[in-house]
Amino acid sequence: MGMRIRRDDQVAIVSGKDRGKTGRVLRVDPKKERVYVEGLNIIKRHQKPSPTASAGSEAATGGVIEKEGPIHVSNVMLVDPKDNRPTRVGVTREGGVRSRVTKRSSTKLD
Repeated sequence: MGMRIRRDDQVAIVSGKDRGKTGRVLRVDPKKERVYVEGLNIIKRHQKPSPTASAGSEAATGGVIEKEGPIHVSNVMLVDPKDNRPTRVGVTREGGVRSRVTKRSSTKLD
């Protein structure tokens, strides 16, 4: 079964250190069942300055770089566009076309 969370979806974190926060999905890794949410699950990476990188990039300067870490898809829930509360996602078929719907208010997402 494919993942029901997609890029640019608004999601709420339901468990972990950022529980209760919401954000926009930046990217999805279906093979590992992980999502990257904007501004959440921030991890720090210590990076050496790279002599081959262009002058303005982060790799050229080095230091401690903060970026979003992966979150397992079971730890996020889609935010219902009608009432801004977390909801489960279902799939309906109409005329051979699949579309995602929210379980809370039956709002179509696609």
